[in-house]
This record gives sequence, C-alpha cells and structure tokens, in this order.
Amino acid sequence: MEPHDGRLPIVQAGDPVLRQPALPVPVDEIASAPIQDLIDAMIRTVSGSGVGLAAPQVGVGLRVVVIEDPSEYHEQMPPELLEAQGRFPIDRYVLVNPELTIIDDTPVEWFEGCLSVDGYRAVVPRAFGVHLRALDRDGKPFEVDATGWHARILQHEIDHLDGRLYVDRMLSRTLVDSDSYRDRWGGAPIDQVKHIFGDD
Repeated sequence: MEPHDGRLPIVQAGDPVLRQPALPVPVDEIASAPIQDLIDAMIRTVSGSGVGLAAPQVGVGLRVVVIEDPSEYHEQMPPELLEAQGRFPIDRYVLVNPELTIIDDTPVEWFEGCLSVDGYRAVVPRAFGVHLRALDRDGKPFEVDATGWHARILQHEIDHLDGRLYVDRMLSRTLVDSDSYRDRWGGAPIDQVKHIFGDD
C-alpha cells in the first residue's frame, strides 16, 4: 500500500524484481492512467532522496526511470569535488524504454550508493560518456549525450532495468557503510581509498 505522502516503498536487494530484466512499456500504454500514476509516484518517491529511480526499485518490472540532480543536493559538497566528478544540476526528466550506448569508455571511478542497497557505498567504475535514446512521459522520443556524473546516473539506473545492481560492478574491497563514507571516505581521493583497501 502506498504511504500517505504518496511515496512508494523502496525494494531492497534480495527481492527478485531487482534481478529480472524489466519489460518495455507498450507505446500505446504510456499515456494510460496506471503508467502516469506510476511516474508521478516515482517522482514523489525520489524527490529529496536520490538522483534517480527505476521502476524495479518500487517493485514494478517496467522500463521506466526518473532522473534528477537538483542544485540543493550540491550545496553541501565541496566545489572541487563537484568539478572533479563533472557534476552539475540536472532538471527532472522521465525515461521510458531507454536505450544506452557508450560513446566514451574511459573508465571513471567514484563512490556510488543506491536506494535499494540502503546503508552502503562502494567505488564503481563507469564509462565517462554515453548516448541515451528514450521516450518521455508523453511518449515522445528524445536523445541525450551525457558525460561525467550525469552519465554515471544513467548507467546506474539503466542497470536496474537490466537486473543489475552497482554491487555487481563495484570494487568489492571498497564497500563501506554510509556512516563511514560520510565521516571518513567521502572526500578522500579514490586512488587513496583503493590503496588503503587493497583494491588497486
């Protein structure tokens, strides 16, 4: 049942829906009330909680994602870290049936977390640049080229649609709990983290 504030419960690692490829949404159903209601509920759920949410994370095996990285998320972060990550504000947008192509496979490593792996973070290598093709919530096609942190978000969320979690790609020895990340490792250079944990 949906909580009173309209947010949906986040499915956690161990639920089979997170390990099954999500199904495409039939184009003629995108405008339907069930799909539009799902999108609205996903927006309410991710707002203030994360930078992206895929439908499997709320228990629905469909290829729908909400992305956002508002400026208020950046206010408590050091400007030099934002610059190094290639991170900038992203207005909210919806992806239906997205297709992702790597256009710059230069590996970039940063800590990632996930609403469906609550309480942990780890260093995850991702490609620097991607090209996205998708439909918006009105069923209209669009394309996006993304680099840096935006590309990381897209790769993370589309992994969810393919039944993958970041733990499948992480440098396993860098796994830390969220408190340790916040208090000790969040601002550390990734090469130093890898060296200390013996994952270099």
